[in-house]
Formats: sequence, C-alpha cells, structure tokens
Amino acid sequence: MTEEIQTPNLVIPKLIVGLGNPEPKYDQTRHNIGFEAVDALAKLWQVSWSENKRFQGLFAEARFRGEKVYLLKPLTYMNRSGKSVRAVYDWYKLSPESVFVIYDDLALPVGRLRLRLSGSAGGHNGMKSIISHLGSQDFPRLRVGIGEAAGEKDTVAHVLGKFSPGEKKVIAEVLNLVVDATELSLKQGVEKAMSLYNGRSVE
Repeated sequence: MTEEIQTPNLVIPKLIVGLGNPEPKYDQTRHNIGFEAVDALAKLWQVSWSENKRFQGLFAEARFRGEKVYLLKPLTYMNRSGKSVRAVYDWYKLSPESVFVIYDDLALPVGRLRLRLSGSAGGHNGMKSIISHLGSQDFPRLRVGIGEAAGEKDTVAHVLGKFSPGEKKVIAEVLNLVVDATELSLKQGVEKAMSLYNGRSVE
C-alpha cells in the first residue's frame, strides 16, 4: 500500500493590488511604489487599465499561464484603500489569501523586498484599511523598501517625496525583482517566492 503524499495548499494570488494615491502630484513618490509595481506588471502582460466605478479604482484583467489574474490600483486615497479592495473581493467572491498587496515600507532600506503570508498593518494606513475591510490580516503582501526619513526630515514629507537620482536606479532594478517575485508567486505559490526573494537586495 502506497502512502499518500500530502502537498500543502499553495497560496496563489488572484487579485494583485498596488497601493498609492491618485493625482499626478503623487506620481513616482515613495508612497506610490505599489502603483508603479502593478503598472510594471500591466505593461509586461500587455493589459490596459480602465477606471471601474464599482471598484473605485483602475482595474485590469490579465491571463497568466491560462489563469485569470486581476490588477487593481485603488483611487480612494491610501487610507481608504480597503473600500476598493473589498468591492473587487466581493464581486469575484475571492478568499483573503488570494489577495496580494504590494506597498511601500519605511522600515526596509531602499533595495530590499519582504514577502509575507500575513501580518499586521505595521502602521501603514493603506494596510490598516484593507485589514479592516476584509476582516482578516491573513493575506499575502510584498513590501518594497523606501528607507527611513533621514535626520530631522518629517516622515510624511519623506513618504510623499520622490526618490533621489541614485535611488531611482535602484528602484528600477527593484521593480524588476517585484515583477519576478509576483510571477513566481503565481506559478509556484507565495512561499516559494518568499524563500527566493526575502534575502535579496539591490545595492
């Protein structure tokens, strides 16, 4: 009699959310790195954004290896991101673990990524809103380091500021890693991507 091999349930994203603020004045600020990440995915997958009033966001539908994947940029402003995510979540009858959120993290240096399967908001207003609206913190997320405010610089001014020319080169490479890590999550599950990308750093 052969033993049945138990394979753990893979966490495969269905909805990929990039966090940021709408309005041109916020373009390419540190706080909008989530928007840049999903823009990079949309460009690679050759899908176009369209504004969806029901979802209160910019929305795109892609196919990745034959499976439907949804991309979302909430237009609700950061601290109300959960309203937009919840609207898509309900419409497509998703589970929390299928929601994959990409956002900025002050606690990580520029050039670092951190993938997790669940966790608290860590002081991030966009994540607080999503956790509140989903009623769960058990969903995967990819944090992109934006570095801490230097010296006396105000934290708000820092996150709403732009990257320095030197940092921009690093961020361009980091966005390539974000795309790679996201695609690996879709192919082999988030845990596999965690094992390969959590130790990686772009200098």
